[in-house]
Amino acid sequence: MRVHLDVLAWLHVLWGVFGLLTGLSLGVLALATMAAFFEMGGGSGLTPAVWVLLMSGGVLVVGGGAMVISGRALLARSPRGGTALLALVAPNIFVLPFGTALAIYACWVLLNDDARREFGRPARSPLTS
Repeated sequence: MRVHLDVLAWLHVLWGVFGLLTGLSLGVLALATMAAFFEMGGGSGLTPAVWVLLMSGGVLVVGGGAMVISGRALLARSPRGGTALLALVAPNIFVLPFGTALAIYACWVLLNDDARREFGRPARSPLTS
C-alpha cells in the first residue's frame, strides 16, 4: 500500500503543477488580451473575455496549489493530506478523463484498510449481521 500512496501523492503533485501552469498561462493570456484591447482604443480593456480568462486562471491556480500541497502532505503521511485529497475528489471527478481516473484511484487507495493502518489508524470493523 505504501507504493500506492506514493504514486497517488506524486500524481496529485503532477496534476497540481499542470493546473498551476495552465492557470498562469490563462492569466498571461488575459493580460495580453487586455493590452490588445487597450492598444486598439477599446478603453480599459476589461471586457467579459478578460474577466473569464482571469477567473478561470485564478480557479486553476488555487486548485493546482491545493493539489500540490495535499500531494506533498500525503507524501509526508500526514492525516490531513489524506483528508484533503478526499476533499479534492469531488471537483476532480468532473475533469474528464484524467481527473476522473485520479479521483477513482484516490478513493480506492485512501478508503482502504491498509491505508488506514499506514496512517496509524485501526482498520474498520467489518459489518456483522
